[in-house]
Amino acid sequence: MKAATPRSRPRTVASAADWLTRLPTTGALDEWRAPDRNLGASWQKLLTTLPPRPQAFGAELQRRAQQLAQQLRADAVTHNVHGNEQSQPWTPELLPLVIEPADWAAIERGVAQRAQLLQLILADVYGGRQQLLERALLPPALLFRHPGYLRPLHGFTPPGGQYLHVVAFELARGPDGRWWVTAQRTQTGAGLGHVLQHRLIVSRLFPEAFEQLRVQHMATTYRRLLQSLRAQASLAAADAHPRLALLTPGPDAPGYFEHAYLARYLGLPLVEGGDLTVRGERLYLKMLEGLAPVHGLLRMIDDHQCDPLELDEHAGYWGVPGLLQVLRAGRLALANAPGSGFLESPAVNGFLPGIAQALLGQPLLLPTLASWWCGEDAARKSVRPHLPKLCMRPSFGPDAGASRPEPGRIDDDPDAWTLQERPGRSKALRWREGRLDDVAVGLRVYAVADGAGHWQVLPGGLARVVEEGDAPLCPGRGSAMDLWVRTDGTVDTFSMLTRRLGVDDILARRGPVASRAAESLYWLGRYTERTEQAVRLARAALQRTTGAELPAPVQRALHALLQREGLLGAHTTAPSRVLLRRSLLKGLGEEGGVGSLLGALSRAAGSLRERLSPEHWGLMRSMGADLRATLAPHDGVPPTTAVVLRALDELAVQLAAVTGAQSDRMTRDHGWRLMAVGRHVERLVSHATQLGVLLREGALADAEGNALLLELYDSTITFRARYQRHQDLLALVDVLVLDDNNPRAWACILRRLRTELRKLPIAADVADELLAGLPAQGPGLTLYALRGLDDEGLRGRLDALSAQLADAGAQLSDDIGKRFFAHVSDPLQKP
Repeated sequence: MKAATPRSRPRTVASAADWLTRLPTTGALDEWRAPDRNLGASWQKLLTTLPPRPQAFGAELQRRAQQLAQQLRADAVTHNVHGNEQSQPWTPELLPLVIEPADWAAIERGVAQRAQLLQLILADVYGGRQQLLERALLPPALLFRHPGYLRPLHGFTPPGGQYLHVVAFELARGPDGRWWVTAQRTQTGAGLGHVLQHRLIVSRLFPEAFEQLRVQHMATTYRRLLQSLRAQASLAAADAHPRLALLTPGPDAPGYFEHAYLARYLGLPLVEGGDLTVRGERLYLKMLEGLAPVHGLLRMIDDHQCDPLELDEHAGYWGVPGLLQVLRAGRLALANAPGSGFLESPAVNGFLPGIAQALLGQPLLLPTLASWWCGEDAARKSVRPHLPKLCMRPSFGPDAGASRPEPGRIDDDPDAWTLQERPGRSKALRWREGRLDDVAVGLRVYAVADGAGHWQVLPGGLARVVEEGDAPLCPGRGSAMDLWVRTDGTVDTFSMLTRRLGVDDILARRGPVASRAAESLYWLGRYTERTEQAVRLARAALQRTTGAELPAPVQRALHALLQREGLLGAHTTAPSRVLLRRSLLKGLGEEGGVGSLLGALSRAAGSLRERLSPEHWGLMRSMGADLRATLAPHDGVPPTTAVVLRALDELAVQLAAVTGAQSDRMTRDHGWRLMAVGRHVERLVSHATQLGVLLREGALADAEGNALLLELYDSTITFRARYQRHQDLLALVDVLVLDDNNPRAWACILRRLRTELRKLPIAADVADELLAGLPAQGPGLTLYALRGLDDEGLRGRLDALSAQLADAGAQLSDDIGKRFFAHVSDPLQKP
C-alpha cells in the first residue's frame, strides 16, 4: 500500500464538510466517508460542534491539539528509560475514529467468538487430553517448539478453569469493508491503561460530539474484568477475603505509565516482582506491617518473566521465584494464566478455522488473515509462486515484524517461518502539524471474560496508526486514536469514578505501604542527604585548594573525606594541594562521584513517580543532566575551577529545593517517615565520620579546620550568631553535638530518628531493638559531663563517640532493611 502523497487544500470551498469530501481517495476505504463517498453521518454530526468555515475549523483543531499537548505535559506522560526521555507508547491523536453500530455488532460477535475459542484451546492443551494434537488439528511443532508453550504447566487448570481474562485482537478493514483479524495478544492486557487515558483526554476535548454521537462508555467492561478476577481469586483464597494487585515490570518498562494509570482506575495496588514473595506455596505482598497474602494478580509482564526459577532465569528482576508453584497449588488467580504465548504465533492463524469447527461447531465469524505455515510442505509449495505478494514472519518467539520472503531462509528451517497476506488497511483522518492527513489504521479491541463462561467486548479501544511495513503486533510505539463506538440504543453511563465513597473505601485507600515503595523512599532520603553532603564537601574542598596554602592536618583531613565519598577517582595517596584539586575536578563525574550519586537519586525517585509532583521529578532529572553538561570538556578543554564551583552552587540550590519538596509537598505516611529516617541515618553517619576524621588528623586545632567543620555541618551562621569568632572546641561541641534545636547537631538528628522510628507500624519492643545501638537519650553525653575536661580529653571522648555513632547508624540501616524490606524473620500471616 503506497503512502499518500502530500496535497494542498482546495482554495475555494464553502464549508469544512465540503473541504473533507474533496480530499482525494487512494483506493483504501475511508472511515470518514459513507458508502456513496460523501461525508459519513457521524462526521457530519461531529462537524456541527466545530466552526463551519475551513479556516476557523483548522484554527479550532489546532487550539485543541495544543490543549492535548498541554494535558500530556501536565500528566507527565513520558517515560525515562535508563536516563533517556522517551515519548509515551501509543501517543494520543487528537481526532477519534468512529465505528458505526452495525460495524461494531459484527466486530463484537466475531471477537467474543475468537476469545472463547482461544480459551478452549488452552483448556485442551494444558488441562485436557490434547485432542487437537491427536486429531491433527494443531501441528505438534507449533506447540512444543514454541517457547510460549510452558511445559511446567502441563496438567494445570486454574481456579474455575479460566485461563484467559482479557484478550486483545488486532483488526484491519479491507477495501470491501470487511474486518479481518490479523493477530491476537493473549499474554497480558497491555494497552488497557492507554485506552482509558485516550478516552478521558479526547472525550474532554470534544464533549459535545461525544454526547451527540451517543458513544458507548467502557467502565462496565473494566468492572467485569475486576469482578472476574476477584471471583477466581475467591476460589484461591478459600474462606479469606481475596486481595488483588496489578503486577508491573517497574519504572523502566515503556508501559509503566499506563500500568500506574490502570491500577489507580481499578483501585488495585501497583506492585513489582520484588514486592512479592512466596512462602509455603502462597504468595505474599511485602508491606511495612509484614507479609500480606495475595490471591489475584492482573499482570503486565510476559509469560517468560513470571518465574525465574522455572522459566527465564534472567527475569528475576520482574518475576517472582516460585510463582508457578503457587499456581499449581491452586492458591492464586493470575490474569492471564501463563502459557498462552504460542497462540500469538502467526502460524496458528491458519489452523483456527478448522479448530473452530471442531471445538465450537461453527465457522469463524471474522475471517483470519490468510496465513501459510511453511512447515506444511503442501502449503509452502502452493504459495511459492506468490512470494513477492506475501510477507514473512517468524513462527516462534517474539514477532520482530513482517519482512520480505527469503526462499533460502525458509528452506533452511521451514517450521520457523510463516507467510501471510499483506493486510489491507482503511484510512482515518489525523490532524498533525496544522493540517489533515489520511493515514492507515488498524484496530486493537479487547474481549473480557465475565466470570460466567461468556465474553464481553470492550466498546472502544485504540485505532493504531500503522506505518508502512509495521508488524500487526508491534511493541506499541507510535500513535493511536481513541475508538468511539456508537450505539442507537441507550448509552451505558456507569462510571467507576462517580460512585459515592463509603467509610470502608476511604480506609482501603489509606492502605499500608508496600515494602518496595518504602525501600525506595528510604533510599531517596539517604541519597538526597548523601548528595547534599558530597556537594558541600566538594565545594569546600575546591575553595580551599584554590586559595592560600592549607595547613597539613586540614589537607590530610580533606583528602580522607574526599576519598571516603569517592570524589577523587582512583587516587589513594595524599597528593599536593594542586594535585588534590585536579583529582577532585576529575573525580566529580566518575563512578562514585556527585554525578553517580545524582543518578542513584534519580533511579530511586523513578520508582516513586506516583508520589512525586511533576516539578519534583523534573528537578531531580535535570540536576544530573545539568552537571554532566558542565563537567563535559568543550572543544577538548575541561571546565575551569570557577565554572565547576558555579555549577556546584547551582546544584546546592536545586538540592535545597528537592529537600523542601520532600519536607512540605509529600504525604506524611509511613513511607514518608522511612524517607525521613533514611535522611537522618545518612546525616548521622556522615557527620559523625566527618568530625572523627578531623579529630584524628588534628585539623580542629586550627581555625581553618574549625571553619571547614562548620561548613560541612551547614552551621556557620548558627555558630557565629552564638560565639562570634571563638575557636574553642567546647563551643563546637555545643553547636554541632549537643544543640537539640540545630537540625545538623547529633542531638537533634538522634531525636528525629527516635521519633520517626517509633511512629512506624511496629511494636514498642521492636522499636527498642532497632534503637538499641543508639544512645538512650541525647547524643550520648551532656555538657555537664564535660566539666573539667581539657581539649585532649574532650577530643578523646568525641573521637570514641563519633566512631560509636557511625557504626550504630550503619547497623541501624541494616536492621531497617531486614525488618521492613527483606522480612527475613517475619512470621507468616494467615492466608
